[in-house]
Amino acid sequence: MANSSDFHCPLGRTALHLSLMNNIATAPSATASSKPIYNRVMIKISGEALMGEKDFGQDLTIIKRICEDIKTVVDMGVEVCLVVGGGNIFRGMSAAEAGMERANADYMGMLATVMNALAVQNILEQLECETRVQSAIHMMEICEPYIKRRADRHMEQGRVVIFAAGTGNPFFTTDTAAALRAVEMNCDALLKGTQVDGVYDCDPKTNKEAKRFERLSHRDVLSKDLKVMDASAIQLARENDIPVLVFSIHEKGQFAKVVCGKGRYTIIEQ
Repeated sequence: MANSSDFHCPLGRTALHLSLMNNIATAPSATASSKPIYNRVMIKISGEALMGEKDFGQDLTIIKRICEDIKTVVDMGVEVCLVVGGGNIFRGMSAAEAGMERANADYMGMLATVMNALAVQNILEQLECETRVQSAIHMMEICEPYIKRRADRHMEQGRVVIFAAGTGNPFFTTDTAAALRAVEMNCDALLKGTQVDGVYDCDPKTNKEAKRFERLSHRDVLSKDLKVMDASAIQLARENDIPVLVFSIHEKGQFAKVVCGKGRYTIIEQ
């Protein structure tokens, strides 16, 4: 991959988004260029997305399909980093509600994200996509510690950086970790791959009358208490002017389409 200076817009992130929005009336249905409109992106993938139809654990077929989508975006010249959740293996909140001490439960959840990160790394490497896993909890034998400058250099060299173990602190979700790393890595956008094709006012799987939003502001998400990401993640994105794009991780090729301003998704911006 070329050096990031070959891709970063000289107008800056905010100007790039304003220019883009002037040309796209409604993002999901717009006619957009086939070229990427973002140079560096963070993608957040839930642990649940990795287990497919299983009740627990990892579905390697599903992980491979997701990794193929990631490789497609990398091959387009986009610098990619990602955060993966751990809910398919262990959910700290659920364990805490069952009586486990919250901090310990959250640390166990962080370890689950490391397991998922290593699985994603393995399959990306099989697809000849160079990667690095960086953990917020030091475990030098299996992955690098999180070091911002090192992660930045990896991405400039075309490597996919997988951030594991959340923020390294209990009481913070992997959504917040994704927003934090997106800010630290100066990403142009934070993409969240979910079980549905955007943000709805209620669960579309249980309510056929659920309203889907094509565009929202960060303030709308907070004021309407929409359950797309936790409030601290949305607030971080808002304060740092990072758009959040929500799309279905289960639709093959959607990641690449969204990066190009196409496909079906909800955009959350200022």
